[in-house]
Amino acid sequence: MGYYIRIFGKNDPEIHLDKILKSLADEGLEAKLLLAEGESAANWTLLDINNKVGVPLIQVERNPVIDGELGKEELEEFRESIKEYKPTSAVKWLDKYFSKVKVIYTFQILNAAFEDENYPILESIKTTIWRQTGGIFQADLEGFSNEDGYHILWQFSDNVTGDYSMAVRNMLGQWVNFRMDLGDQNQREDFWNGKVPKGAVKI
Repeated sequence: MGYYIRIFGKNDPEIHLDKILKSLADEGLEAKLLLAEGESAANWTLLDINNKVGVPLIQVERNPVIDGELGKEELEEFRESIKEYKPTSAVKWLDKYFSKVKVIYTFQILNAAFEDENYPILESIKTTIWRQTGGIFQADLEGFSNEDGYHILWQFSDNVTGDYSMAVRNMLGQWVNFRMDLGDQNQREDFWNGKVPKGAVKI
């Protein structure tokens, strides 16, 4: 099945495969980009990415947010599903933000992509696309980020641990960034309530 992350982009420009390949090359990376039959390098909707020896790493699907199409349907499903998560301030912000989203890029990430020599390929391609589309990130079993990449909606499992860069909205509607301990129950509850947790470090 793999693991899924998504870019909810505010813009939907054509992202030519040459741009992705150039970004990889600039970072000293190499990958094979495989288009679905009948698609063009300038305007594609499905892309398979293998490493240089042919091991499958990632499949990227591009879905414009258009009435009657999958992208619009998926966006509305997320709009509904986030209502059960916290903090509610982030849910409200995301609900409003979704109205700006023009495209969803879905990355199905296979296990091999997390290996040391392959992970930079994923990061490079994700960043190249995001620089063109702008927008926010979503990761399964984690939640959503804001436009600066700080995590704003808690969808982690109960047994998650480790430090993580997060953000909450203050009284002025501005993001306050910090690092918190995901495994600390008190810090979790503060975050769920839309507060900077006690013991968190502002960044």
